[in-house]
Amino acid sequence: MRNTHDVLLRNSEYLTGRLALIGLVDASILGQLPGEPGLLVTDHAGIHEQWQALTDWQPVFGYEGAALTADSVDSVVVFMPKSRQELELRLALAGHLARAGGTLLLIGEKKEGIAGGARVLQFTYPDAYKVDSARHCQVWMARVPAGMTGFNLNAWKSWHTIRAGGIELEVAGLPGIFSDGRLDAGTEQLLASFGEETPVGPVLDFACGAGVVGAWLARKAPDLTVDAVDVQFQAVACARATYARNGVKGEIRSSDGLAAVAGRYRLLVSNPPFHTGVKTDTSMTEAFLREAANHLESGGELRIVANRFLPYPELIKRYIGPCETLSEDRKFSVYRAFRR
Repeated sequence: MRNTHDVLLRNSEYLTGRLALIGLVDASILGQLPGEPGLLVTDHAGIHEQWQALTDWQPVFGYEGAALTADSVDSVVVFMPKSRQELELRLALAGHLARAGGTLLLIGEKKEGIAGGARVLQFTYPDAYKVDSARHCQVWMARVPAGMTGFNLNAWKSWHTIRAGGIELEVAGLPGIFSDGRLDAGTEQLLASFGEETPVGPVLDFACGAGVVGAWLARKAPDLTVDAVDVQFQAVACARATYARNGVKGEIRSSDGLAAVAGRYRLLVSNPPFHTGVKTDTSMTEAFLREAANHLESGGELRIVANRFLPYPELIKRYIGPCETLSEDRKFSVYRAFRR
């Protein structure tokens, strides 16, 4: 059990009435919580899919939807996310969901930045105070004042312009999304690897983030259709907005790995993640590489960018075919392989 979940159970006496939990990972603790089952909000497609089997709780994917009704819960728990901006978003949603006078608990580990998170909490809820410190975690509590309703995800959306290889794109952003507001160096190197080459489809962008790679490829080859998948709610929402703003054709789906992908592609392209929260975790990319051949046409190409220290070339060789390094610098390498 995660430390944060253990600490929540230790402080469950603060939970009364109908509950909402924002950012929960392990549903096994739900049967041990007091109060009335309510909402489970997650931005992770795989976790949301697992929760469909729950009978009492209502799973919600992301930060919008009819289930996120104002003043609909009595107690809400917010788990510390990776970014401060996403914490602000979660706290705003929590205030919207909870009735006036309801309880808000913020829980996080020290290594997740709970000390800074507590300052964010106190900025919005000045009367917030710490109720526990255990298992390298802190628990903070606040009473939700009246007037916190009116949450609207569109108010949190931003736009920025990126330029690469002579192509300009408008890209959507939301709190918690990868590389919000800028073109990250790895993606820039991946795009540069195409040079004068005209990509041939169909194309799938795995772990698409805000849709930069897919939109850029489609602008480079205007007749190209680029589908995309990502496990994170914000990424799917932003990629759809980016595609629409730039006139790009393609279907964007939420998917844990390639679970929601059918059919085969001429090109699979990715700047895959290697973190879960604050921890290094290559399991998603390793699973993607194992499954990639099943979604590549015969002779189809896999092209990814990754930090040089990650052990991907051998995995690519094992599952796809001989691995070629197209470019590299002190930090990143772009790898290519063709399906045998």
